[in-house]
Amino acid sequence: MDVKFNLSTVKALLARVPLLLKIAILNVFSRSPAAGKQDLQMEVVVNLIRSFITFSNPVGKTQRGSMRDPGVKGPMWISKVKMPRPPEDDALQSLIKAIEHHKEGPETYDVPGLIDVEAEWTGYRAGVHGKTPQPDISEEEKYKRLMGEVKEELTILYLHGGAYYLMDPCTHRPATARLAKTTSGRCLSVRYRLAPQSPFPAAVLDALVAYLYLLSPPEGSLHSPVPANKIVIAGDSAGGGLSLALLQTILTLRRLSPNPTIRFHGKDVPLDLPAGVATSSPFCDVTLSLPSTTENLRFDYLIRPIMDPGAEYKPAPFPPDSIWPTSPPRAELYANADILTHPLVSPLAGPKEIWKDAPPIFMTLGEEMIEDDGTYLARKIHDAGGTVVLERFDGMPHCFALVFGNTPGGKRFYTGWGGFCLDAIHGRVKRTGEALFIDRKVQNIVAKKISELRDLSDEEVQEKMRAARDWRIDGEKALVKAWEQSQNKARL
Repeated sequence: MDVKFNLSTVKALLARVPLLLKIAILNVFSRSPAAGKQDLQMEVVVNLIRSFITFSNPVGKTQRGSMRDPGVKGPMWISKVKMPRPPEDDALQSLIKAIEHHKEGPETYDVPGLIDVEAEWTGYRAGVHGKTPQPDISEEEKYKRLMGEVKEELTILYLHGGAYYLMDPCTHRPATARLAKTTSGRCLSVRYRLAPQSPFPAAVLDALVAYLYLLSPPEGSLHSPVPANKIVIAGDSAGGGLSLALLQTILTLRRLSPNPTIRFHGKDVPLDLPAGVATSSPFCDVTLSLPSTTENLRFDYLIRPIMDPGAEYKPAPFPPDSIWPTSPPRAELYANADILTHPLVSPLAGPKEIWKDAPPIFMTLGEEMIEDDGTYLARKIHDAGGTVVLERFDGMPHCFALVFGNTPGGKRFYTGWGGFCLDAIHGRVKRTGEALFIDRKVQNIVAKKISELRDLSDEEVQEKMRAARDWRIDGEKALVKAWEQSQNKARL
């Protein structure tokens, strides 16, 4: 990706030189916060990224900046498509059925409409250098050339990360192209709707539409129908959480009806399970209530607002703009506070039994802020009889391979991620019951039983999540009350 340095960028970097020099010197003498687990370059880069992640800009400005298209260059084929809105509302009604099934009380959400959903077919393009542009040809011709380099009958439905309010398929092209190269398959990367403009369950609905689009393409689509057992749903961070929420939606509908179908563009489409789900640093607890959110901060570039648990909950302190805060206000960008512990919002929520009959699931974690999200969910799925491939890398930050892809850990990650996708479609994933703990140089790998990972019981995890939800509910009520008072004053 080309980086354009304007004056403000140079000033911002210069202002951070003292911090980075301090970290570098401390790392050399093994006195820095991440010394021994991150090398000099990684710790400096992690601290640099962290210093730019602030709440100083409005949500809309931050969102737009995160979605800037760098263009299509180098060893990748990108073919842009639009999945037309189905004339039937069966997909929406099926999703609502799944949401309602898991409700524990008066959880609330906005019912989204069905829309056209954009996506990018992504494949590997061999024999070109890093700055070679795509030829100026039609999207259909790009797709044909992409398919000319696909050797495996694998389709990865990719859902990008970004905390549900940031980023885009265009920001994840290097990752999806590398995944396509590693697997000799192809990716369909989805431009799902983002919060706060489109809160839960809009993103889940768009992901479900994309899955149905693969299974039963409407007339005029570039691709032929894809068997479910040749699809792997994949994603990083929030996209990993969304992948698991989509899987849970499918599992729920299959439990509610023995042979479920969804009417989609004039056809009754059987809702079969995918071959697997492959995630990187999945965001599975939107309440951020578990110990790793504080214990692992020194290894991560992610930050969280500093809040006193005894005080009233306040949303992240973004300056207001036209999209945030919402009217009426919410405590969280992605969903209403009262539904944060719903399993389609936070996949870690709910009893382990809801993961019965799940296909194989892959998770890669760093020693990161949301490490507990994936670890406790992996344990829950394993205890329900599911197959989980869990790889945890010492000292690595959130989605480390998307940032440090050429380190030993980054290379090992892509090998494992792509290898799982291929094993899933060929039925080769084994249930070992073990997680692999891998050091940063990938020289020492230790197997540990998944059933014995971490200290909290499932019940204690649920209690922490519910307490964090209730804290936000109270904070949201206060926000709404203040908003209503201001609205009443404005009418006078």
